[in-house]
Amino acid sequence: MNVQEITNELYTIRDMVRCAASLFAANPLFYGHGTDNPWDEATSLVMQTLQLDYTYYHEVLDARLTHTERLNIANLIQKRVEQRIPVPYLTHQAQFAGLTFYVDERVLIPRSPLAELIEEQFSPWIDPTTIENVLDLCTGSGCIALAIHAYLPNPYTQIDAVDISPEALAVAKINVEKQGATEQVHLIQSNLFEQLQGRRYDLIVSNPPYVDAAEMQALPQEFRHEPELALAAGLDGLAIVHEILQKAPDHLTENGLLIVEVGASAPALIQAYPHLPFIWLEFERGGEGVFVLRYEDFVN
Repeated sequence: MNVQEITNELYTIRDMVRCAASLFAANPLFYGHGTDNPWDEATSLVMQTLQLDYTYYHEVLDARLTHTERLNIANLIQKRVEQRIPVPYLTHQAQFAGLTFYVDERVLIPRSPLAELIEEQFSPWIDPTTIENVLDLCTGSGCIALAIHAYLPNPYTQIDAVDISPEALAVAKINVEKQGATEQVHLIQSNLFEQLQGRRYDLIVSNPPYVDAAEMQALPQEFRHEPELALAAGLDGLAIVHEILQKAPDHLTENGLLIVEVGASAPALIQAYPHLPFIWLEFERGGEGVFVLRYEDFVN
C-alpha cells in the first residue's frame, strides 16, 4: 500500500474508512480483538485514531481531515496490514463492558465474555449487594476489576487486582487512575495467591492464561503481538487453573463464589476434576468456557 497516495488523495472520514476496509478485505487479516469483519475494523481504527465517539459516526463521515490526521491514519492502516498489529494496540483503546481502557502490548486485549456477567452484576449467582471484597486474578489491563467496580451497586466494595507481571500492572495503574478508582481497586503484584495470605473474598473472578500448547502454535499472527505470559498455560492449558482450584477455597468466604474463564480448555478441565460440580455459563453475546463454583462445592 502507498501511504503517500492515501494521504494526498483521500480527504474525509468516509474516504479513510472505505480505503481501510478495502485494504483489510484484500489481505489475510484475522479479526478477534473487538471486531469480526473488515468494515468494523476500519471504522474502529479511524474513529479511535481521531478520538471520536461512535455515537456521532454518521454525523462526521464527510468531515474533512487535516494532512496530519490523514498521514497518521494511513500509517496505522499500513501497520495493520503489513505487521498484522491489532487495532487496539495501534490506537491504545479497547472497549470492555461499555468502558474504554488504555492498552498496549504489555497486556492482553480485553475480549472476555465475563463483561456480560459483570454488566448483569453476577445475577443470579450472587446477590451483588452482599459483595464487599472481590479478587480479580490475572488482572492484566485491570478491565475486569474496573468493570466490577463500575457495575456493582456498592461503591465501597474493595477489589484486589492481582498480576504476576509488573508491566501489566503499570498499564492497570493507568486505567485505575483514569477511572478514578484508586480508593477501591488495589493493584498487587503476586504469583496468583502468594501475596494474599489470610485474605478472603466474597467473589473471585479470573481470566487466566488457558491456551494449550497446540493452540499456541496455531495462533494467527495478530495474537503473537500479545504477551505470551497472558496466553500460554502448558500442554493442556490448565497449568494456572490447577493452582487456582487448589488454593481458591482458602481465599473464599463461606458464601463465596469463584468464576473462571478457561475457554477451549473446558473439556480437559472437566476430565481432570470429575468430582467438582462445575456450572458452565451461557452468554447472549457469545463466548464459552466460563465456570462457576461455590465455596461449599470445595468443602462438601
